[in-house]
Amino acid sequence: MIRIFPSLRFTSLLSAAKPLCSVACSSSPVREPPQRASFAEAKSAPASNSLSITPKSPLFLRTPSHATPLSEVWKWHDWAKDLASSVEVSSSNSEYSLDSAILLRELKWLIEDSIVDDQLVIHKREIANDSESVKLRASLEELYDLWRQRIEKRRPFQYVVGCEHWRDLVLCVEEGVLIPRPETELIVDMVEELVTRDDWFKNGVWADLGTGSGAIAIGVAKVLGGRGRVIATDLSPVAIAVAGNNVQRYSLQGMIEVREGSWFEPLKDVEGKLVGLVSNPPYIPSDDIPGLQAEVGRHEPKLALDGGIDGTDSLIQLCHGASRMLKRGGFFAFETNGEKQSKMIVDYMTSDHQNSFSDLKIVSDFAGIGRFVTGFRL
Repeated sequence: MIRIFPSLRFTSLLSAAKPLCSVACSSSPVREPPQRASFAEAKSAPASNSLSITPKSPLFLRTPSHATPLSEVWKWHDWAKDLASSVEVSSSNSEYSLDSAILLRELKWLIEDSIVDDQLVIHKREIANDSESVKLRASLEELYDLWRQRIEKRRPFQYVVGCEHWRDLVLCVEEGVLIPRPETELIVDMVEELVTRDDWFKNGVWADLGTGSGAIAIGVAKVLGGRGRVIATDLSPVAIAVAGNNVQRYSLQGMIEVREGSWFEPLKDVEGKLVGLVSNPPYIPSDDIPGLQAEVGRHEPKLALDGGIDGTDSLIQLCHGASRMLKRGGFFAFETNGEKQSKMIVDYMTSDHQNSFSDLKIVSDFAGIGRFVTGFRL
């Protein structure tokens, strides 16, 4: 199942400095909860401390070791459903409010990820024996706590369950790692179109800078079809550990090397040797960070969001690095904040690097917004 989270699409990041709204509850009472008595080493810089970080296991991968009476699970489900249904959308700030319909859909997904026989809870209550037990991948106490965090603290659902469905992947994510968005899938689509057209790109070395969960690197490695290789870099030790874990889960250790460091620092050994360079860097202007949707601004890593005064600090670094890291004919694709920022980067590369790049283009996202800057090294 591919899960799309409308509240966390990048369009929500573009509406800057809008006031955030709190959760409003209806006057109808909500049930109170009943009172109840491996990570493989990623290749990284020698000074890295990421090897001491063990990523958290997402719910769907945990061992179902909690046998719980079905009647108690139903009590939790009724409480969680009531809590989700009680949320009201504020008319003045509806874009950043919680939506009951979305929450109820997320509750269904939470059940699917945490309960082995989820059909007993969702569809078969009227025929099931409430004295039965079901196996849970988390204790019932933890499920109560996770659902409170989702609604009361606006914790992103992906962090609640520990994963995100992206393209044909299910990627582990946790606090400290940016949640990959649907729009970013288009970078992999561009690479797939390119390597299908020209084997030269399929056999070379690619780099994914600021890899986060490793989403783009894994997507690119899969479209390379077992040829070439990808180097994924990130400054965050948490991201390095999570990306390494995702690479291992998809058995791509032979194609993807994860390196810790800032932008091009870990790539000195491949300077001038890359056939492709891709990145979804921080690009939100610093002053816009406080106005982001609560799930984004409160929980996702600022390091992966804040692009400086006008949001282009990291993009400018990528432009400089692309001119020296790519082979002649090498391809790049960078994600940006939208039309204005994309045009700014194209203008910068045209004027300040006029003899470095060719075929500079702005590519639109699913919403028709000029989201990506692409081109080739001369």
